[in-house]
Amino acid sequence: MKSHFFHLIWLILLVPACSSQSSLWSSKAFHNTTAHYNGYYYAKDEISKIENTILQSQKDDYNSILKLYPRIDSTLAKGYDKEIQETVKMASLAIQRHPNSKWVDDCYILVGKARLYSLDWGNAIQTFKFVNTKGKKANDRHEAIVQLARTFVEHHEFNNAEAAFDFLEKESLNKINLKEFYLAKAHYFQLRKNYDNMVRNLALAVPLLSRKDKPGRVYFIIGQVYQQLGFESEAFNFYKKCLSTNPDYEIDFYARLNMAQVAEISKSRDVSSARKSFKKLLKDSKNRNFRDKIYFEMGVFELKQKNLNEAILNYNLAIRVGSNKQIDGQAYLKLGEIYYDTLKDFKLSQAYYDSAVASLPLSYEGYNKIQARQKVLNEFVEHLNTIVWQDSLLRMAKMDTATLRTHIKSVLDKQTKTIEKKKRKKNDRIDISSVSSTISTEANLGASNWYFGSPSAIALGQSEFTRVWGAISLEDSWRRSTHTTSFSKNQVSKNLNQNVPSVESIVVKAKDRLNEEYDRIHKQLPVTEELVAEANKKIESAYFRLGDIYYFDLQERENAISAYETLLLRFPETAYRPDALYKLYLISKESDTLKANQLAAEIKSKFPESSFAKILVNPNYLEESGLVVEKQKVIYKEAYQKYELNELVLATQLINKALVLEKTAFNANLDLLRILILGKTDGITQYQSSLETFIKNYATSELAAYAQKLLQTSREFLLIQEKQKGIQYNRSFEEPHYFVLVFEPNDRTGVLTSKIMESFNTTYFNDLHLKVSNLILNNNYTLTLVSDLPRISSALEYYKTFTEKQSSFIELKDQKINNFVITKNNFDIFYRTKGLDEYLRFFEKNYHPENP
Repeated sequence: MKSHFFHLIWLILLVPACSSQSSLWSSKAFHNTTAHYNGYYYAKDEISKIENTILQSQKDDYNSILKLYPRIDSTLAKGYDKEIQETVKMASLAIQRHPNSKWVDDCYILVGKARLYSLDWGNAIQTFKFVNTKGKKANDRHEAIVQLARTFVEHHEFNNAEAAFDFLEKESLNKINLKEFYLAKAHYFQLRKNYDNMVRNLALAVPLLSRKDKPGRVYFIIGQVYQQLGFESEAFNFYKKCLSTNPDYEIDFYARLNMAQVAEISKSRDVSSARKSFKKLLKDSKNRNFRDKIYFEMGVFELKQKNLNEAILNYNLAIRVGSNKQIDGQAYLKLGEIYYDTLKDFKLSQAYYDSAVASLPLSYEGYNKIQARQKVLNEFVEHLNTIVWQDSLLRMAKMDTATLRTHIKSVLDKQTKTIEKKKRKKNDRIDISSVSSTISTEANLGASNWYFGSPSAIALGQSEFTRVWGAISLEDSWRRSTHTTSFSKNQVSKNLNQNVPSVESIVVKAKDRLNEEYDRIHKQLPVTEELVAEANKKIESAYFRLGDIYYFDLQERENAISAYETLLLRFPETAYRPDALYKLYLISKESDTLKANQLAAEIKSKFPESSFAKILVNPNYLEESGLVVEKQKVIYKEAYQKYELNELVLATQLINKALVLEKTAFNANLDLLRILILGKTDGITQYQSSLETFIKNYATSELAAYAQKLLQTSREFLLIQEKQKGIQYNRSFEEPHYFVLVFEPNDRTGVLTSKIMESFNTTYFNDLHLKVSNLILNNNYTLTLVSDLPRISSALEYYKTFTEKQSSFIELKDQKINNFVITKNNFDIFYRTKGLDEYLRFFEKNYHPENP
């Protein structure tokens, strides 16, 4: 009976307590308890899941200062969207059903965090502001403002973040909010790269940290900041504190590694002790997966000590022993910087920068600057290689066949010896012929001293066993002579030598390689005046660009002077001369006034119309000419509009008006538009000719490359038209002719035909002063060209005489050769279309003696 009575009393008290508007103590207790252990509890659990997901996704880069807070990523946020929705739902239910409970503000804060983690900045900010405005408890309001400040920081609204921090500075915060305030502020300063203020705030947060905050990580970050700021003693102390907290193994390892960088040197300047610390880390088998990082830090250490050779060695070891792509990229970058900044070996630096850019992630700090330097070095090496290769081709073009083959063979032999030498060095270093030495090597690198503790030694032993004994099953007495699978000495010897190539195969392979290399080079040789001029043009341009790169990008003034002066010496008539002279003037002006005055005088006397001369005469020329350029741009815009409307006469008049104003850098744009108009009014021949002239006159302009593309497109279009309607040769024969020999290229025919034709000309047509040259038609045919036969009668006489004497040329007896005469205009069509069969039919019909 009493039991029923108490139940009744409890129901009487509970029913009004369920009301959200009741002020009874029982009502408050009910709503506080229900809000806390239902909505708030489950919402907080979901937030914890989200924070763990974000933490686990964080990839720490120990070569830079670790991030205090992990990066909130939009892609990652999609993965925990379900938890976000559940957090908002549970917290909202608690707010709606228990509006008078003390957990309402806490639930709003969880909703704000959910919005923050889902990158919903606007709603996150509004939620935290709402708690600050409507919150009942000071601690909740303070927590909301801390989270608001963090949201501003993550959204890079730094001014608003500073205002929130300033407000909190004046407030009396509890221990938890004070800790979060210092950490959030440190995070703000880290993003702003203000490491001095960052470490100050972290130091203030340290006494407030609990075990669940993982203080070891914070101590480690403080150590990193102090190390970067140059306070190595303080860095050592915090790394030591980090180790005392028994942190995660990776933090532990890097703390010990960084201590080796700063500890002994900061105390006693004992460099050898620091090296011993690194070696100790290498020998520790637990650090086997971190050897690349240890070698990298050893490289950093040796670089600080100015030991370049040791630094280079350690960086290369870091690349060789590990598989961490980012550490490889950083090692490549360090090597590139050493060869760039210290050793000034830009060619080698370019190779390392190439590897660095390929290995480092796009998010790596300063990646854009690294890539920019790589592009400069790539261009530098490209121009350097152009000079070397084109000079080599020019020299080789003067060699006869035998000398050229001997030269190529000597180069190939040197390359082979270099490769073999490198292989021997590698084999000596790794010593793969001995399992025991491999074990020793592995032990020195930190592996176990026991043989079976080294997987690589086991694998090498297995391969060595199989090589000598073959595939033998695992069983007793495998080596007995009575065993069914036994090996004689001859069989073992056969196994040992089965992979050794024969002398004959080596000789054949070397000969094939020589022939391939000879054919490749022979096709590129500049054997005509036009090809020689083209090669020299490439060298000329490369020297000028090298000078610019040395001067502007690499800041190497002496090398710039050398490049510009070599250009002027080798190519006195170069179009780059005024430009190169002016740059030499600028360089000399600071150190050699006499030379600068001489250069200025040459520019003013020989190139009075150039902008460089005008600058020397009138220092305000650029400013004044800029006004002219602006006028030209206005006229150009109007002329282009007329061009688009096909009002070509008016467009041409406007262009001429702009060109008359003054010679400026903008003239190239005006000239190119004039050529586009010519293409519509004067036909394709005039259009192509004008483009060729433009490319020559404006070789240094950026528009030259565009003009070259227009010219190439025009030629390709013409070629397509010719092929569509069939190749049409010109029947106008009363003009200068060429005599042409067409043959398949081989080791000696090109040189022989040239000599034969020169001798033939001297004997039979010496009075015509004919020239002989070689030209590659395509991959199948090479041409020997005799020019210039003044008229058709002399061309036919030449063809008839050669045909009669051809049988006497014993050297060409076994060669399949086509020969004919052709006008210059028709040769242009023939060379462009490569239509040999078509021209031979045309020749038979129009030149053959039976068809005069």
